[in-house]
Amino acid sequence: EYNTEVCGWDGGDCIDFNKKYPDCDVDYPYIIGDGFCHGREYNTEVCGWDGGDCIDFNKKYPDCDVEYPSQIGDGRCDGREYNTEECGWDGGDCIDFNQKYPGCHADLPSFIGDGECNGREYNTEECGWDGGDCIDFNKKYPGCDVDYPY
Repeated sequence: EYNTEVCGWDGGDCIDFNKKYPDCDVDYPYIIGDGFCHGREYNTEVCGWDGGDCIDFNKKYPDCDVEYPSQIGDGRCDGREYNTEECGWDGGDCIDFNQKYPGCHADLPSFIGDGECNGREYNTEECGWDGGDCIDFNKKYPGCDVDYPY
């Protein structure tokens, strides 16, 4: 919105950026090349792989397309697109989880066994009845399938 001809290329602040990345159309051009790998539209060839910030990440995980590459290998198992072969099972963070719950496809693996019974995809046999958190609930209310058991 600011980086337009009408707005003087954000008062001149984007002139160098536009010369260096003429086809890079992102919401926050100032984060390109800030030393932190940003994903999706920033980690593209036209944006110089986030101004070079994603080069190492892309070498390690060439087919991993996530919004927050910094979550890969951060010590916490993230679900969804992070826990994939392309992303190295979240940079190795999900290996133990995947071995313990091989058929569990919960969005937030950190909810499994956190002491709170979560419903639906967490409260399944594949997810160990939410890592054991839902065993008492299931005994008390067999067949009750709700999002928020407690």
